[in-house]
Amino acid sequence: MSHVLNRWEPENIEFWRKEGSSIANRNLWISIPSLMLAFAVWMLWSVVAANLDKAGFHFSKDQLFFLTALPALSGATLRIFYSFLVPVFGGRKWTAISTASLLIPAIGMGFALQDPTTSYSTLLILALLCGFGGGNFSSSMANISFFFPKSRKGYATGMNAGIGNLGVSVVQFVTPFVISSAMFGATVSGEGFLFHNAKTGADHMYWLANAGFIWVPFIVVATMMAWFGMNDIASAKASFADQAVIFKRKHNWLMCWLYIGTFGSFIGFSAGFAMLIKAQFPEIDVAKFAFLGPLAGALARPVGGMISDKIGGARLTFWVFAAMTITILVGILPALHDHQFMIFLVSFIGMFILTGLGNGSTFCMIPIIFQTERERAAKGKGEAALKQARLDAAKESAAVLGFSGAIGAYGGFFIPQSFGTSIKMTGAPDMALYVFIAFYISCMAITWWYYSRKGAEMPC
Repeated sequence: MSHVLNRWEPENIEFWRKEGSSIANRNLWISIPSLMLAFAVWMLWSVVAANLDKAGFHFSKDQLFFLTALPALSGATLRIFYSFLVPVFGGRKWTAISTASLLIPAIGMGFALQDPTTSYSTLLILALLCGFGGGNFSSSMANISFFFPKSRKGYATGMNAGIGNLGVSVVQFVTPFVISSAMFGATVSGEGFLFHNAKTGADHMYWLANAGFIWVPFIVVATMMAWFGMNDIASAKASFADQAVIFKRKHNWLMCWLYIGTFGSFIGFSAGFAMLIKAQFPEIDVAKFAFLGPLAGALARPVGGMISDKIGGARLTFWVFAAMTITILVGILPALHDHQFMIFLVSFIGMFILTGLGNGSTFCMIPIIFQTERERAAKGKGEAALKQARLDAAKESAAVLGFSGAIGAYGGFFIPQSFGTSIKMTGAPDMALYVFIAFYISCMAITWWYYSRKGAEMPC
């Protein structure tokens, strides 16, 4: 069959009912596992860094926080470029290529982590290469946005990103199990490392190389599924110059700011959560709890998209930022001061849920903002102008989804670094948390003024 769709009109109700819906959903459900694997590879260091000592590696807390933050830095930077590549290469081709690229850091980590004498600089390079997984998000979200009508974009982007985000929780849940077993045999997993647990007095064997190797077969299968099962949309073709118009759009930059607050918080907390627990509650077994926050946030994202389809993304976004501010003030900070781990854990899981809801609501806002803006410009110019306006809006919103995802992802670098810097300077993460509060208040103000208040410039 031809993988290129020469006719694609998701806003045409009859077309959508007869053939559009089934094609769109097939592409969505192939995209989701590919994106989940991308997030798993991207966030590998969030759990590997907390277990390096078990394999004979010895680094400072500051060095470990930097290892967890570095993939977010490279991933966010790659997202800027990935944002524009789907209309250039086609969604099917680029999904297959970008998924296959995950093999590089997965295999590289598998070999490097077998040897505790591997240099810190080598691990830094591998952390940078894990950014391939982060870059995939922008191209994946841009691609899926082309397939669905305006009324279903919140659902589609929420499902793609929400279930895809589960990769963060999956990697933090799976990795502690696979590194404690020579599941691939000594030939692949290596000889392992004997670790003496000073707390329990017990000895355990660890094969940290498995943290990389475990994803290889799944990446190969996902790549094949994307290549043979997805589609390219002919009308979605656009050059970089065509898409660069978004840099002139005010709402592109405003939504980037808001997405730093939602997704930036989600990925930043995901990257730093395990190390923060280890630093502030050293008596706690990190592996038992680190995956819970990212899991809750990922599951909340589709819910945020679906709620936004019903009540409006801006309204939900505003209250998400208000609740995040309150949660830090009345939950996380008091729990840290009183050394109450369960209150800290519950409060942080609440933060993850709020970031997930906000991720869904902000990505629901973007297509509506740009379609409304283009339709306003085409008003009174005839049906042909309106159709072209919707096509232009689809291309612009896809680019903005990708680009805002890129800017938002820098939160994955700055949040762990903020925790590390605050702890290094003051002995506690409080300073970083107060900075986050100030940022969330600025996001509330922007959301209210431009999008959620009565008479807002672009109600959505």
